[in-house]
Amino acid sequence: MTLATYTELKSAIQDFLNRDDMATVVPTFIALAEARINRDLRHFNMETRSTATLSGRYIALPDDWIETIRIHVSGEGGPDLELASQNDMAQMRGRSNDTGGRPRFYAVTAGQLEVYPTPDAAYDVEIVYVGKVPALSDSNATNWLLSAYPDIYLYGSLVHTAPYLADDGRTQVWAALYQSAMEAANMESRKGKHSGTGLRMMVRSY
Repeated sequence: MTLATYTELKSAIQDFLNRDDMATVVPTFIALAEARINRDLRHFNMETRSTATLSGRYIALPDDWIETIRIHVSGEGGPDLELASQNDMAQMRGRSNDTGGRPRFYAVTAGQLEVYPTPDAAYDVEIVYVGKVPALSDSNATNWLLSAYPDIYLYGSLVHTAPYLADDGRTQVWAALYQSAMEAANMESRKGKHSGTGLRMMVRSY
């Protein structure tokens, strides 16, 4: 049995369930698994780069955004934007009378990216962030996660069959296998990011 495509994953789930009356809800199990995977997994393959232009106080976050890694003003040698709390952002605006300038701080406010100072011109920025795993569907038959960790998809989907299977003891086994596969993937990612030569502290001068 291979698990290289969305169709093969759906077939495998039905085989593990040994039920022929749940085909219509299997896509829901997969979608629920993906929602949990996006909460549990932090893999370097989820790191995404996006460019945007800051010309106002707020800008929309990418549709697949989960959390920010860094934001840098393109073409400038200054430091990355620093994360600030909404309270600190409000206090800085109050003290400066909201004077415009090159953005130096950011916060996530009401589902948008807020920067301070409010840009006094158009600034191109690069946003590096953790993005959601591309969802599987009939039109998107595979993704990097299914290729690298099919067990996460399989056991994560099977865990969500519990409401249908009532007291079926297999759900506890599937939950344990999902957790084990998730921990292994996160560990492999950490090792991959920090393999090679040791990290060195860089001293900057501005």
